[in-house]
Amino acid sequence: MGNCYSAGRQTAVGGGPCPHSNPADGANDAVDYLLTSRGYRGLFSQIELSLSASNLRDRDVLSKSDPIAVVYTKGRDGAIQELGRTEIVFNSLNPKWIRKHTVTYHFEVVQTMVFRVYDVDTQFHDLDVKMLKLDEQQFLGEATCKLSEIVTKSYRSLTLDLVCKDETMGSYPTNFGTLTVHAEESVSSKTKTELVLRCSDLESRDLFSRSDPFLVISKTVESGIPIPICKTEVLKNDHNPAWKPVFLNIQQFGSKNSPLIIEYFNFNSNGKHDLIGKFQKSVAELEKLHSVGKGAYLLLPTATEHNHHDKVLNSCLFVDKFCESVQHTFLDYLSNGCKLNFMVAIDFTASNGNPRLPDSLHYIDPSGRPNAYQRAILEVGEVLQFYDSDKRFPAWGFGARPIDGPISHCFNLNGSSNYCEVDGIQGIMKAYTSALFNVSLAGPTLFGPVITTASQIASQSLASNQQKYFILLIITDGVITVSKKQKMPL
Repeated sequence: MGNCYSAGRQTAVGGGPCPHSNPADGANDAVDYLLTSRGYRGLFSQIELSLSASNLRDRDVLSKSDPIAVVYTKGRDGAIQELGRTEIVFNSLNPKWIRKHTVTYHFEVVQTMVFRVYDVDTQFHDLDVKMLKLDEQQFLGEATCKLSEIVTKSYRSLTLDLVCKDETMGSYPTNFGTLTVHAEESVSSKTKTELVLRCSDLESRDLFSRSDPFLVISKTVESGIPIPICKTEVLKNDHNPAWKPVFLNIQQFGSKNSPLIIEYFNFNSNGKHDLIGKFQKSVAELEKLHSVGKGAYLLLPTATEHNHHDKVLNSCLFVDKFCESVQHTFLDYLSNGCKLNFMVAIDFTASNGNPRLPDSLHYIDPSGRPNAYQRAILEVGEVLQFYDSDKRFPAWGFGARPIDGPISHCFNLNGSSNYCEVDGIQGIMKAYTSALFNVSLAGPTLFGPVITTASQIASQSLASNQQKYFILLIITDGVITVSKKQKMPL
């Protein structure tokens, strides 16, 4: 996933996130930037899907079916987009297709996959599968699932029943066979290299002050052209700069023995930066510099009337830190048993408006159109529900007065005094609607009691060494109380 940033600074750049397979359903770039700026992978991965089927219907008279599978992604608008096709497996009702299909998995996006299986007619066997007209083939069945359902299963395999919605098949037999989808993460290397670089005695290129140095790391491609892969922040007025850590991975530099060009520039606001010095070292050579504790002299290319040569400068580069570590992906944590637990807290303060009036954020539209709170529950809950194994979610309300009781800043949304969990996303929705008719909106907006209660649940899990990650969603109208006399916008 080739990203390089200087830790703690936004001015260091390098690499970029993978393009979204469906821009309309794109991931949260801010989340990816936050993670990659700290040397972590974003919550997206390239997933390779393998398909197999069992007990397909036999549509041929003198032989068995010749099945092909077609993979689609389905957008929020219901439109499907073809991702790819397998090869044809001849004369088989239990095909195991060889051709794989790659899709970009995003944690924070509900990605719907559609799989359709066809029996290819004999007259089309010699055609490339991309040229096949699917409406001329016999439909064997369809399966639909969320990509999250696959990656959260044991061994990342999910078996689906094939169904048929083709009215031409007449009697609609109940057994159309099954389709098994297996997911593998496509990562060439999970090793991350962290470098802390420092220079000594840089030459001044400014007339009345010291230099403002930054460095650029480039790799050389086959054509000999240097391609920048990382740039540090600018350090103002510094002859002995020590930059923040930079992070590189093998997707960026190729191999530890591939040469890297490290150039040091003096920053100029007009964009014409002065080259202070440069040298060429591989990652393996940078590691050796660190291990022996020695520096490497910078070189400055110079040209004379007869030749070009490199002038050796007094300035030295030091590698203060060289650290390689395995950068586990989000899917690694899932496959090793990490569970996500979803919790939600809803703002019932009077600033939301009278729930019986259409201008209230809590208004329940008789037409069934969800209000702002319901939309937030659905959009976040639909993503997280696949990662919560029991799908029992703690749900609270705050800032309201229950019937015959004082104002509460943390009450169980289901109305129980003993337990706070509800069943599934629809359970949250039902409990929320019920609470609107059983509490009086009040105030102020205090988060503390809810956060304390959620923290206690998480602490109990930590004390029992459970591998769980808790997510608390607090939905509010945007004004929180810092103290009894002060409010601030959220």
